[in-house]
Amino acid sequence: MGKNSARNSFVFRGRYEHAIDDKGRLSIPARFREILAEQRQDGFILTNFNSCLVAYPLQEWHRLEEKIRPQSSFQREVLDFLRLFYSNATEVTLDNQGRILIPPELRRQAALQRAVIIVGVLNRIEIWGKERWEQFVAERSQTFEEIASKLAELGI
Repeated sequence: MGKNSARNSFVFRGRYEHAIDDKGRLSIPARFREILAEQRQDGFILTNFNSCLVAYPLQEWHRLEEKIRPQSSFQREVLDFLRLFYSNATEVTLDNQGRILIPPELRRQAALQRAVIIVGVLNRIEIWGKERWEQFVAERSQTFEEIASKLAELGI
Protein backbone atom coordinates (compact mmCIF):
# COMPACT_ATOMS: atom_id res chain seq x y z
CA MET A 1 0.00 0.00 0.00
CA GLY A 2 1.43 3.35 -1.00
CA LYS A 3 1.88 6.29 1.31
CA ASN A 4 -1.08 8.20 -0.14
CA SER A 5 -3.41 5.20 0.27
CA ALA A 6 -2.58 5.00 3.96
CA ARG A 7 -3.27 8.71 4.38
CA ASN A 8 -6.70 8.50 2.78
CA SER A 9 -8.15 5.85 5.03
CA PHE A 10 -8.90 5.39 8.69
CA VAL A 11 -7.87 2.40 10.73
CA PHE A 12 -9.30 2.38 14.23
CA ARG A 13 -8.46 -0.61 16.39
CA GLY A 14 -8.54 -1.48 20.04
CA ARG A 15 -11.00 -1.36 22.91
CA TYR A 16 -11.23 1.33 25.57
CA GLU A 17 -13.42 1.75 28.63
CA HIS A 18 -14.63 5.31 29.17
CA ALA A 19 -17.45 7.10 30.95
CA ILE A 20 -20.19 9.40 29.73
CA ASP A 21 -20.53 12.44 31.96
CA ASP A 22 -23.81 13.83 33.32
CA LYS A 23 -24.17 16.13 30.29
CA GLY A 24 -23.84 13.25 27.80
CA ARG A 25 -20.24 13.98 26.78
CA LEU A 26 -17.85 11.16 25.96
CA SER A 27 -14.09 11.49 25.69
CA ILE A 28 -12.72 9.89 22.53
CA PRO A 29 -9.54 7.84 23.17
CA ALA A 30 -6.32 9.77 22.49
CA ARG A 31 -5.19 7.29 19.81
CA PHE A 32 -8.45 7.73 17.91
CA ARG A 33 -8.11 11.53 18.15
CA GLU A 34 -4.60 11.24 16.69
CA ILE A 35 -5.96 9.26 13.74
CA LEU A 36 -8.63 11.91 13.15
CA ALA A 37 -6.04 14.69 13.35
CA GLU A 38 -3.81 12.90 10.82
CA GLN A 39 -6.76 12.94 8.40
CA ARG A 40 -7.67 16.54 9.30
CA GLN A 41 -11.06 15.48 10.65
CA ASP A 42 -12.62 16.77 13.84
CA GLY A 43 -15.91 14.95 14.04
CA PHE A 44 -18.17 12.07 13.18
CA ILE A 45 -21.57 11.16 11.92
CA LEU A 46 -23.11 9.23 14.77
CA THR A 47 -26.07 6.86 14.46
CA ASN A 48 -27.41 3.68 16.02
CA PHE A 49 -26.81 0.28 14.48
CA ASN A 50 -26.81 -3.29 15.75
CA SER A 51 -27.13 -2.67 19.53
CA CYS A 52 -24.56 0.12 19.66
CA LEU A 53 -23.73 3.53 18.24
CA VAL A 54 -21.48 3.82 15.22
CA ALA A 55 -19.33 6.89 14.63
CA TYR A 56 -18.01 7.40 11.11
CA PRO A 57 -15.50 10.17 10.38
CA LEU A 58 -17.12 12.50 7.83
CA GLN A 59 -14.88 11.28 5.02
CA GLU A 60 -15.83 7.65 5.70
CA TRP A 61 -19.53 8.56 5.99
CA HIS A 62 -19.38 10.10 2.50
CA ARG A 63 -17.76 6.91 1.16
CA LEU A 64 -20.57 4.87 2.71
CA GLU A 65 -23.18 7.15 1.14
CA GLU A 66 -21.62 6.67 -2.28
CA LYS A 67 -21.98 2.90 -1.88
CA ILE A 68 -25.57 3.16 -0.67
CA ARG A 69 -26.72 5.74 -3.22
CA PRO A 70 -26.95 3.33 -6.21
CA GLN A 71 -29.21 0.94 -4.27
CA SER A 72 -32.87 1.10 -5.21
CA SER A 73 -34.88 2.87 -2.54
CA PHE A 74 -37.92 1.06 -3.96
CA GLN A 75 -36.72 -2.22 -2.42
CA ARG A 76 -38.41 -2.57 0.94
CA GLU A 77 -35.27 -3.71 2.81
CA VAL A 78 -33.20 -0.86 1.40
CA LEU A 79 -35.89 1.70 2.22
CA ASP A 80 -36.29 0.34 5.76
CA PHE A 81 -32.53 0.42 6.30
CA LEU A 82 -32.21 3.97 4.98
CA ARG A 83 -35.05 5.22 7.16
CA LEU A 84 -33.72 3.62 10.34
CA PHE A 85 -30.03 4.33 9.73
CA TYR A 86 -30.35 7.91 8.50
CA SER A 87 -33.20 9.11 10.71
CA ASN A 88 -30.95 9.06 13.77
CA ALA A 89 -27.76 10.22 12.07
CA THR A 90 -26.30 13.34 13.61
CA GLU A 91 -23.03 15.18 13.18
CA VAL A 92 -20.90 15.53 16.30
CA THR A 93 -17.69 17.51 16.63
CA LEU A 94 -14.85 17.05 19.10
CA ASP A 95 -14.65 19.82 21.68
CA ASN A 96 -11.36 21.23 23.00
CA GLN A 97 -11.04 18.33 25.47
CA GLY A 98 -11.56 15.68 22.76
CA ARG A 99 -15.16 14.88 23.74
CA ILE A 100 -18.32 14.44 21.71
CA LEU A 101 -21.84 15.13 22.89
CA ILE A 102 -24.11 12.13 22.42
CA PRO A 103 -27.76 13.17 22.04
CA PRO A 104 -30.12 11.74 24.70
CA GLU A 105 -32.20 9.78 22.17
CA LEU A 106 -29.13 7.97 20.80
CA ARG A 107 -27.95 7.21 24.35
CA ARG A 108 -31.37 5.74 25.10
CA GLN A 109 -31.51 3.64 21.92
CA ALA A 110 -28.07 2.15 22.56
CA ALA A 111 -28.75 1.67 26.30
CA LEU A 112 -25.73 3.79 27.19
CA GLN A 113 -25.31 4.49 30.87
CA ARG A 114 -22.20 5.94 32.47
CA ALA A 115 -19.75 3.12 31.65
CA VAL A 116 -19.18 2.53 27.94
CA ILE A 117 -16.81 0.56 25.77
CA ILE A 118 -15.35 2.27 22.70
CA VAL A 119 -14.24 -0.16 20.00
CA GLY A 120 -12.18 0.59 16.89
CA VAL A 121 -13.55 -1.32 13.90
CA LEU A 122 -11.40 -0.37 10.90
CA ASN A 123 -13.06 2.74 9.41
CA ARG A 124 -15.47 3.46 12.26
CA ILE A 125 -15.79 3.56 16.02
CA GLU A 126 -18.47 1.69 17.93
CA ILE A 127 -19.79 2.90 21.28
CA TRP A 128 -21.34 0.17 23.42
CA GLY A 129 -23.00 0.17 26.80
CA LYS A 130 -20.64 -1.83 29.00
CA GLU A 131 -23.26 -4.48 29.86
CA ARG A 132 -24.29 -4.93 26.22
CA TRP A 133 -20.62 -5.25 25.19
CA GLU A 134 -19.95 -7.88 27.84
CA GLN A 135 -23.04 -9.81 26.73
CA PHE A 136 -21.95 -9.60 23.08
CA VAL A 137 -18.45 -10.86 23.91
CA ALA A 138 -19.82 -13.71 26.05
CA GLU A 139 -22.17 -14.83 23.28
CA ARG A 140 -19.78 -14.45 20.34
CA SER A 141 -16.60 -15.69 21.98
CA GLN A 142 -18.00 -19.19 21.93
CA THR A 143 -18.43 -19.04 18.14
CA PHE A 144 -15.31 -17.02 17.29
CA GLU A 145 -13.40 -20.00 15.86
CA GLU A 146 -16.42 -20.92 13.73
CA ILE A 147 -16.66 -17.35 12.42
CA ALA A 148 -12.91 -17.31 11.71
CA SER A 149 -13.26 -20.56 9.81
CA LYS A 150 -15.99 -19.04 7.62
CA LEU A 151 -13.78 -16.07 6.87
CA ALA A 152 -10.93 -18.42 5.96
CA GLU A 153 -13.27 -20.08 3.44
CA LEU A 154 -13.76 -16.65 1.87
CA GLY A 155 -10.00 -16.18 1.62
CA ILE A 156 -9.71 -13.69 4.46
